[in-house]
Amino acid sequence: DPLPDPSIDSFASAGRVGAADADELWVVPGAVALPELVDLLDMVEQGRPWLRSRVACRVALGDHQLPVPVIGLGSTQADAPVALFVGGVHGLERIGAQAVLAYLRSLVMRLQWDDGLHRQLEAVRMVFVPVLNPGGMWLGSRANPNGIDLMRNAPVDADEAVAPLVGGHRISAALPWYRGKLGAPVQVEAAALCEVVQAELGRSPFVLALDCHSGFGLSDRLWFPWACSRQPMPHVAEVHALGRIMDASLLHHRYVLEPQSRQYLTHGDLWDHLYRRAIAQAGGLLLPLTLEMGSWLWVKKNPRQLFSRRGIFNPELPHRQQRVLRRHLGGLDFITRAAASWQRWLPQGAARQQHHDQALARWYGPRR
Repeated sequence: DPLPDPSIDSFASAGRVGAADADELWVVPGAVALPELVDLLDMVEQGRPWLRSRVACRVALGDHQLPVPVIGLGSTQADAPVALFVGGVHGLERIGAQAVLAYLRSLVMRLQWDDGLHRQLEAVRMVFVPVLNPGGMWLGSRANPNGIDLMRNAPVDADEAVAPLVGGHRISAALPWYRGKLGAPVQVEAAALCEVVQAELGRSPFVLALDCHSGFGLSDRLWFPWACSRQPMPHVAEVHALGRIMDASLLHHRYVLEPQSRQYLTHGDLWDHLYRRAIAQAGGLLLPLTLEMGSWLWVKKNPRQLFSRRGIFNPELPHRQQRVLRRHLGGLDFITRAAASWQRWLPQGAARQQHHDQALARWYGPRR
């Protein structure tokens, strides 16, 4: 089993979790519980005996500690492919965590009756890190409680100049997009995600990761590395092949698949760091994608959200939030199915060269 026994360092104890356990693990004493963690605790309870769970790390928030939970589901075979879902990296972008949680809840409900899902899970391992930055989520901050942006925190520098501030800086934690001090260790939340990814790459031949965010443009974009360079990533052919099967089978989707560098470059991207390490260690293949939900569309439909810091990054009206979550369920399920069947679509030989050439023409040729 790739995940430790739930009875060891887990937010789901070997027996039923009682109120005292929930208070200790999910709630900041004297305050209201973080809703996303409470929702996850409820899913863990409903998902027994199928879910495996542990706490990757705990984040200091004043005198208290908040957990970063990891949920496992599906195959425990070492050579099973992996679909990894991450949310809540930026605490202000709660819709990303909520999208991952909505997908996990749909799986928990289906496990109670769907034989097809049970058969599918024999061939794939699913790993969820729905709330990577619980402290930032609690504080309503993009950064973690130390004021550091986890997506600017990795030891990766861009190949060329980046946009001031937004590309990552070391000026002060009082400014957004702060990378942290030069030479300092990565933050505990970033280290926890690295540990999760490295553990899976050490076992599995293929890991397809989706990190859910919000807050860029009018379209839903799927970004892939590099964020630090305008050069093609080594596995651009594989991403292009993934895009082809997505276009052919996820009908009427609204995702724009592209390298992040087509929009802007950044220092310290955590997925650049993890992808680079995966290549250097010559283990399993890691294909990381970042979903950037087009939050400007929500603001366009409800301009009053401009006056709310939370509203810039999240749909505030209940019906619109439900619509967003419903729209992305199919996309997240596609990621799972693509991971489970990776050997059927991953290009080899001449097909790989063809996808490579088509990717260069599509994403790295002259802009139209």
